[in-house]
Amino acid sequence: VREEHVAEVFKDARKREYLNAEGADKPLKSPIPRATLEKARLYRKQRLVAKVREHDCAAILLYDPVNIRYALDVANMQVWMMHNASHYALVCADGRGIAFEYPRSEHVAQGLATVDEIRPARSWFYFSSGTNLAARVEVWADEIAEIVRERGGHRNMRLAVDKMEPLGVDALRKRGVILVEGQELTEHARKIKSPEEMALMRWTIRVCEAGMARMYESSIPGKTENEIWAELHHENIRSGGEWIETRLLAAGQRTNPWFQECSDAVVKAGDMLSFDTDMVGPYAYCADLSRSWTVGHTRMTNGQRTLYAAALDQIRHNLSILKPGMSFPEFNDKSWRIPERYQPCRYSVALHGVGMVDEWPSVPTHVDFAGRPMQGHFEPGMVVCVESLIGEQGGPECIKLETQVLITETGTERLDTFPWEDA
Repeated sequence: VREEHVAEVFKDARKREYLNAEGADKPLKSPIPRATLEKARLYRKQRLVAKVREHDCAAILLYDPVNIRYALDVANMQVWMMHNASHYALVCADGRGIAFEYPRSEHVAQGLATVDEIRPARSWFYFSSGTNLAARVEVWADEIAEIVRERGGHRNMRLAVDKMEPLGVDALRKRGVILVEGQELTEHARKIKSPEEMALMRWTIRVCEAGMARMYESSIPGKTENEIWAELHHENIRSGGEWIETRLLAAGQRTNPWFQECSDAVVKAGDMLSFDTDMVGPYAYCADLSRSWTVGHTRMTNGQRTLYAAALDQIRHNLSILKPGMSFPEFNDKSWRIPERYQPCRYSVALHGVGMVDEWPSVPTHVDFAGRPMQGHFEPGMVVCVESLIGEQGGPECIKLETQVLITETGTERLDTFPWEDA
């Protein structure tokens, strides 16, 4: 019965390809060799070490779990650590990597070639410290300053930091540490992907598209938005993925305005369903893809077809002009011009970088570029997501489309292949 149902829903044979060939009841099995993962780890750490040296720092202190994962590939309760600073790392200019792990979880960092030393983390946020907060900051700052002094040869006290609470800033400066903005280092280290990183990212996209196929199959009248959205989570988690950054799936009128979170709203036949995956999948890489289709896979109305065609025009045009060496202002000058009637509902960017999560650069649409000028240029090895959001203010629906693209030596390569709708 299920096979008959799938055959009916997946009339487009290309979409059926994304269901697991062994059956949708089984998770996808990764083909990534261990050697590929090891090379990706070492490449990433070397990229960051090079940036530390380039900025004449003794080390970089990382609190963002994504940056820690990039530098050392240590995963320790990632989402929890985003708001409970009990996991941090130091990557030194001489290449030494020190992982500070949540007490009694030090074993999660063992066995990694990127980690040279493991220490217990000294947390000092209020939840864990309470009235002892000030004293705990002092102990933490003594340890960090001592390491910086040692690794900097007692002459270089420059420490890059990606993010940190104000008390920590004051405590380190009191000890002679010169703080350097670290987000520039991490973003520019992460922007160029190695072939091994691309193998990991391609696998995440494969898992994401299998999840999208489940969503496609589940997009039938009577389902809730949450039920359809759960299919992507299901495929991601059972295939070794990690988390999904947003809840951006909506149907019908709830697609306009965009950025309404997924809900228990029941979808109806003919509703336009739009979503943005923002999926952090296996090996911590991101698949940031968007599609729109009708609930029940009914034929689009004339209004839906008009919106969809405009969104696809924007994607295809902006893809066609992308090339290595192009500056961001040049891309802006040549980018698709959003018709005035769609501008109030436009997306915030024309494209953005992506790696383990959304990354630098974030290039605004032509409507916003003058107020948010972005300098830089596209380089081989960068991966970007080309975006479109089309709808009219007060209109019934919005179309959301997005594709993930590798900048190559000669042009671009689309990484996702889940088909657009035949509008």
